[in-house]
Amino acid sequence: MSLAAHLERPAGRGVTPRASHTGAAGGAPCGDLVRISIALDGRRVAAAGFDAQGCGVAIAAGSAAVTLVEGLPLLEAARIGSAEIARELGGLSPTKRHGAELAADALHRALGSAARADALLEPSVGRRLVALSGGVDSTVAALLSGSRAVGVTLELWSDPQTDGERSCCSPQAVRSARDLAHGLGLPHLSLDLRAEFRAGVVEPWLAGHAAGLTPNPCARCNGEVRIDAMLELRQRLGAEELVTGHYARIRDGLLRVAADAHKDQSYSLAALDPASLARLRFPLGELRKEEVRELARRHHLPVAAKPDSQDLCFLAGSGREAFLARHGGLAERDGELLDVRGSSIGHHRGAHNYTVGQRRGIGLGGGTPLYVIATDADQNTVTVGPRDALAIKHVPLRDTVLHRPRFDHVRLRYRQQPLRCSTLRDDVLELDEPAYGVAPGQLACLMDGELVVGHATIA
Repeated sequence: MSLAAHLERPAGRGVTPRASHTGAAGGAPCGDLVRISIALDGRRVAAAGFDAQGCGVAIAAGSAAVTLVEGLPLLEAARIGSAEIARELGGLSPTKRHGAELAADALHRALGSAARADALLEPSVGRRLVALSGGVDSTVAALLSGSRAVGVTLELWSDPQTDGERSCCSPQAVRSARDLAHGLGLPHLSLDLRAEFRAGVVEPWLAGHAAGLTPNPCARCNGEVRIDAMLELRQRLGAEELVTGHYARIRDGLLRVAADAHKDQSYSLAALDPASLARLRFPLGELRKEEVRELARRHHLPVAAKPDSQDLCFLAGSGREAFLARHGGLAERDGELLDVRGSSIGHHRGAHNYTVGQRRGIGLGGGTPLYVIATDADQNTVTVGPRDALAIKHVPLRDTVLHRPRFDHVRLRYRQQPLRCSTLRDDVLELDEPAYGVAPGQLACLMDGELVVGHATIA
């Protein structure tokens, strides 16, 4: 059909099928808004409807999306993107392509919601659900998962103050990942987990900083939000396993460090339980980063040279202090900088803005380099001192989880080398050598050689 035909006789406009799930895209500032509603019968799109406001192209694109997906099996509907919608409209100029993109975004939000709640596909040999973030690692993981892979991307955070192009979980990242999946010939679904992510990750992170801690949001996100949601979807889609682009390995039912020690991500996955690991696969665990990029170049993937994400996903393009102030009400609050003897030697911007081990941004120049030794949220003080004052050999832990009783190393920071340690006594871990910059609130990853055998929180 043509653009004019869809405008004259829009299919499903004003229809909201019974027991349907709705996705929306657009609104301010563009003014165009598309809503699409999808009802599944377990395996296929039983009914679809839409509504739209704004320009004629948005209305026609909503009609085209409904026309294309109604009656299709779920995974065939998940192959429909903006290119197919534009083609249904007879082709769109670049200035009108926006309407097709909005309709595709709304369609996939509806499909993802419906799949999460109502999909009941039969188990299928060779089908794998692949977590796609839009970066080179997850895209190569999808490439290595075979032609029957299904991509899934999580929308975790949407904030106009965040750089959506640099975040792995923004609306822009979802669209980019969908285009990559469709470019590989794979169906793609997206899950809107913004409410769960805010409640389960961002709010505890804000509360931790307010209490003077340095919480680890990635370990909490993997252990309680992201992986669980994707594993549930894996089961609904009849997929054998969930595949991610993490650099990690699995051995004897436990997490094992990656072959590339410089990229190893076992620390951020340490809170996963063995039951979850049994349904996971990490195809990059035996590869080095340069090998992954070479695979991407060899297969002409558009993300072969894409830089790795450096920030926390919800901080992309936004500083930590600005985020704490905007979302946690933790504004600048003048307080005293103390030396290790308790004497005042200056002022700071609020204890919540500092973490144990921090060197930069203290505001004292010259002389011996100073580090944050401790923070006191109640008194709003920050204690600083020389690096030697950071050294500790006894680390108090809480909420310890052990999958095996024996361990001989602990990793106390994401990029830190594992340290030799002794068995826990009265929830205190004894280190063979002093550690520096051990921050309360961070995760302690307990290891037996290369195996992750447990985790705890530094108290």
